[in-house]
Amino acid sequence: MGDSRYIVKLKDLSSFTQRKVNLLGLVVEFSVPRRTNGTDYCTVLKIIDQSQQTPEVAVNVFMKDIDGLPHLRSHKDIILLCSFKVEFYNQKYYAVYDHKASSFALFDGRISDNFTPYQVSPTFHHLPKDDVFVRRLRNWSNNTPFDAGISDYAVPLKDINGHDFIDLVCMVLHVCEVSSGKWVLFVWDGTDAPAVDLKKELGAEELPLQLELTGLPPSVLYNFPRLGTVLTVVIDEAYVNFGNHFKIVRDWVRIRNLHCRTVLGLWKGVLTPQTKIRHLSKDDNSVIEHLRDYKERVAQCGYLPSCISPTSNFLTEVPNFEQACCTTLMEILTSPLVHGTFKCVVRFLAVLPSEAKYFRSPSGPYRMTVTLEDPTARIHALLQNGDADEFFGERLDIDVVAMKMNKLLGVSELENSSRNPPWTVCCIGFHSANETDIWGSRHFHICNTRLFM
Repeated sequence: MGDSRYIVKLKDLSSFTQRKVNLLGLVVEFSVPRRTNGTDYCTVLKIIDQSQQTPEVAVNVFMKDIDGLPHLRSHKDIILLCSFKVEFYNQKYYAVYDHKASSFALFDGRISDNFTPYQVSPTFHHLPKDDVFVRRLRNWSNNTPFDAGISDYAVPLKDINGHDFIDLVCMVLHVCEVSSGKWVLFVWDGTDAPAVDLKKELGAEELPLQLELTGLPPSVLYNFPRLGTVLTVVIDEAYVNFGNHFKIVRDWVRIRNLHCRTVLGLWKGVLTPQTKIRHLSKDDNSVIEHLRDYKERVAQCGYLPSCISPTSNFLTEVPNFEQACCTTLMEILTSPLVHGTFKCVVRFLAVLPSEAKYFRSPSGPYRMTVTLEDPTARIHALLQNGDADEFFGERLDIDVVAMKMNKLLGVSELENSSRNPPWTVCCIGFHSANETDIWGSRHFHICNTRLFM
């Protein structure tokens, strides 16, 4: 076999149509693995080299087993493709995997003296000369600034309304399997996803909390940002060991063709076979811009929802807490304190029981559970006893209490209308019943808040 192989430059692919070649390139993008119409699994990579950065060359990789597909680890990782067939379609050149002849190897893109690939296909043979090619590409990539450029379809989470598919620049916070073959990504871009109108009849029983979010281990949730929406992104079909294919955590990416939808008032992202993932470096212009905008937001408005100004008028007031700074529900969820009280701006989504005549217990005091939401999380909180008397005002008849609660819930008298609960300020107290499990045993209640409409 010899100790070397000929590597074709990407700019020369036009001379090798319908022939098998060896290629070495930086992987700048990959698609979500998908099942083909046959029995194979497929992923599409985009690669560049010293000779050609644009257009990027697409590489179609097919495997009988999804675990055999390339699993990219990080930005600027390198792939060596052996005996891939060059095809020309739709005015573009492609490299296509051939089951009988092709093989590949993935290398860390960082400069080092380690030239052992971190993943290889079964028939790959590592030759001594490969190390020279990899070293050259590493040196070039680390001395060459790259920027992913501007996407015409890039939309931040705050502007997601009205878009079915978007390109999203975001940080991947966590990846986990929530049930057999069902994987979830948690992503964040520093902005607030817009509040969603709710069906008029949608009550507390039908409104879920972000179960994937609240079910995370405290050690994971504690490292999430306290401000800005954490978007749950699911995959549109089951993928066993999908986590093996998505090693990007705490890194920035551009997710192309992310499907957006709402489920019971919660925004969800969906990865489809058309979705592509592009690694971004921390020096990418889009990443720098997102972080700059986030820092400016915190400096100017603190931890208020982005749709609220510091001078906004609310239906509620918080006596004795007027000068306190507002925080977010995520801050309350992740606070290391055993008990405390925070001032938040939230929406009242639902109340249980739903009818005002049942707000009071048979013995007389108020006792109800409300579902609260801000751009970072949803929680259930008790409103009861003296806190409820202060909230509604004492000795009010049922009709007045019902009218006040409907105002908070955004209930309109029009039939078949949706609800758009207004933003309100309130104090939320919390305590943990078990000091050895402060997050798992945490309960919330509304306090020090007065509804004055």
